[in-house]
Amino acid sequence: MTDILTSTEAPIKLNCPTCKKVVLWNDEFPHRPFCCDRCRLIDLGEWASESHRIAGDSLNINLEENPED
Repeated sequence: MTDILTSTEAPIKLNCPTCKKVVLWNDEFPHRPFCCDRCRLIDLGEWASESHRIAGDSLNINLEENPED
């Protein structure tokens, strides 16, 4: 499997989703797209507490499609 970037190409620059610090898409930032493990864990906590949500209709996972009644 080949890497997306070759050694002659400049790494992609993006902003950390949590703190907006510039992150390079290379081995210097192992937690990419986050700048550090702390920002990664903050984002994970926001998803776990449902502060972040994917748009769409709510689903009730407790309803059965084919009840056996």
